Amino acid sequence: MLQPGALRESPLLVIADLAGGKKVFSAIAGLKADAATSHIPAIAFAAEGATQAMAAAQKAGAKLVVSEIAIANHLPELLNQALQIE
Repeated sequence: MLQPGALRESPLLVIADLAGGKKVFSAIAGLKADAATSHIPAIAFAAEGATQAMAAAQKAGAKLVVSEIAIANHLPELLNQALQIE
């Protein structure tokens, strides 16, 4: 679902709420697995203390994985960091 939409819309980045569970991890992995969308950075966020979900998002290929509090308080900085060219 995420990867076809990214192909169609060409977003600069994706922000994913990990509350969606396994389907979110597989969507991030699909985005990163396709050469046409692998360059799109993903910022994933989860509830404070959701360490397993955060680790799974990182393993799936999210560029940044943060808590809900961090995304609410530091969104501009996170966007700048995610959009930096490597």
